[in-house]
Amino acid sequence: MDLAVWQIILLVILAACTILDALTLVIGLNFPVITGMLAGIIMGDMVLGLAIGATLQLMVLGVGTYGGASIPDFTTGAIVGTVFAVLSGQDAEFAIGLAIPVGLLMVQLDILARFTNTFFLHRIDSNIASGNISAVKRNIWYGALPWALSRAVPVFIMLTFGQSVVDFILNEIPEWLMGGLRVAGGILPVVGIAILLRYLPTNKFVAYLIIGFVAAAYLKVPMLGVALIGVALAIIYFKQNFKNPVAAGANGAALVGEENEDGEYED
Repeated sequence: MDLAVWQIILLVILAACTILDALTLVIGLNFPVITGMLAGIIMGDMVLGLAIGATLQLMVLGVGTYGGASIPDFTTGAIVGTVFAVLSGQDAEFAIGLAIPVGLLMVQLDILARFTNTFFLHRIDSNIASGNISAVKRNIWYGALPWALSRAVPVFIMLTFGQSVVDFILNEIPEWLMGGLRVAGGILPVVGIAILLRYLPTNKFVAYLIIGFVAAAYLKVPMLGVALIGVALAIIYFKQNFKNPVAAGANGAALVGEENEDGEYED
């Protein structure tokens, strides 16, 4: 079974739309389970695509890209895995084995897309400074190109030349380039977290920040456990700080006067 031209076009468009959806509307195209199902429909086997996407979805539960962090893109992996599973007549396990290296490869391309996108960000800054609003709008659209191409181009190459391309890229990329991308990928989350902390009331809640850090870094508490600790602390804080104002408001109302028959207060 060979891929038709219309199938390649639709799959490439789907790959580009997944990352754009993740950055803008978030209607669900960035979820592997949805993308796998759509890829399965295009390939004529929706059930297999849904099974592949659902399995990959379980691998990314609780994983998010915050503050510039790049994570494995199993959404693109769901597309490629579904395609080659249908073409080769294999099951979901085969697709998962292919989707994982594809997702890891997309981490490096995601970092490149972020670097490339800074060119348009600087142009937007210049346009804002000069008051050129129309140019700002254009560069916002231009900024979507690196993101879309970071998914569309590799998917097109993989669908055109086959699985050997994935293995070749992973094995032949120079170590210095991979090392540089890994370093950059490690720095971006740190910078992102620092920016995030700058806008949060860190000084007021530094004790909670320390508790979360100790739980995650030293006690090795899973992310779900850290999140539950945060929820518990938030509930405690809410009860302690919003109980008294209500009581004070009730007392204040009593001091104003008594309510008459018309619903008005009299001194």
